[in-house]
Amino acid sequence: MTLTISQEQARHFLVAYHLQQTDLPSVFAHLGTVQYDPLNPVGRNPDLVLQARVPGYRVNDWQQAAYTDRLIYDAWDKQACLVLASDWSRRACIREMYRPYHDREVLQAEADVARTILSEIDTRGPLSSQDFEDRHRYSDDTWYGQTRANRVLRALWACGEIVTHHRKNGRHYYDRPARIIPSQYHDMPPLLDKEAYTRWIIAQRYRAVGLLRPNAEACIWSACGDSAARKLALVQLIDDGTLIPVRVGEKGTLYYMLSTALSLLDAELPEPRVIFMGPLDNMLWDRKAVQQLFDFDYIWEVYKPVTQRRWGYYVLPVFYGNRFIARLDSRLEKGIWTISRWWWEPDIVPDAEMLAALRSATARFLHYLQADGIGVHESVDAMAKITLLDGVGLKV
Repeated sequence: MTLTISQEQARHFLVAYHLQQTDLPSVFAHLGTVQYDPLNPVGRNPDLVLQARVPGYRVNDWQQAAYTDRLIYDAWDKQACLVLASDWSRRACIREMYRPYHDREVLQAEADVARTILSEIDTRGPLSSQDFEDRHRYSDDTWYGQTRANRVLRALWACGEIVTHHRKNGRHYYDRPARIIPSQYHDMPPLLDKEAYTRWIIAQRYRAVGLLRPNAEACIWSACGDSAARKLALVQLIDDGTLIPVRVGEKGTLYYMLSTALSLLDAELPEPRVIFMGPLDNMLWDRKAVQQLFDFDYIWEVYKPVTQRRWGYYVLPVFYGNRFIARLDSRLEKGIWTISRWWWEPDIVPDAEMLAALRSATARFLHYLQADGIGVHESVDAMAKITLLDGVGLKV
């Protein structure tokens, strides 16, 4: 049976699902996966996702959970992500899914290099691509890197032969999974039944987003099998009660949600606060749904040529209450959070409460960045500029 809810109820649900304040382990327990991107103008995407949910969070705080506590680890999920270490055995199918490509394109062609790298890591412990002398460079600059050693390391990583032990200035240092993934998770039997895996990973996508269209953009379904396998898994998850069909509006779009999240439709919402959201925040994964539910057309243009950008380089959505109120482009430059552009949404008329919330958000974001101050370009809207500058010095 399909549940019908209003647009307002859908917004309420997503705010309750994503923006309750909690601690870092609870964010990962709730979402299961957070997308990683290496760009770092105001912290990286995981930092931005976490500062929106974890009071007092500061840039790179996630690294302790990943590289000391081993609660999470780097993996290929929806693109590169941080995922729960407890899911290691369930993700065996993902690693096997990509193995044929990496074996054929990289590891078979560079078999001697792969053997040498694994032998050195086994003997010496965590190593990076810089620990392997490699004068051979490729002309194309891809995700795998330009050197032979880097490409072999990334192929071994995607196949699960090695795992990121830690990062230094963004560079991966790799070690064997048995020495990184906690034994209680590493030693569990791998989930290799493809149907069972597909049901699990599809459920994880709904866990990550909260309310999701089955025909959301293709990148969301990365590592989820082909269309036929996904459709079968969706039917099975509905039949066993894991997922509930939800229609937004009497004749609106069909979504699905986890049955365990149903109570959030009536949950009490947190006190409204202004939140600067990451470009790849789980709540924003399905851009078409964001436009339908929040009337907010968000395009991340960071990888577009400058001449093709409508907004800017690293534009963050600004959220307040139950809607998006603005967007801004900014960077941390020599310890100063520098805001170059600000756009209010067309129908927003800021009131005193919203501006007070923006001042508080500014203070929190400066704390998060560990910035020494704030700079706002002259071209920024006067009301936004005054309010942002007023946030300096407020107690967090």
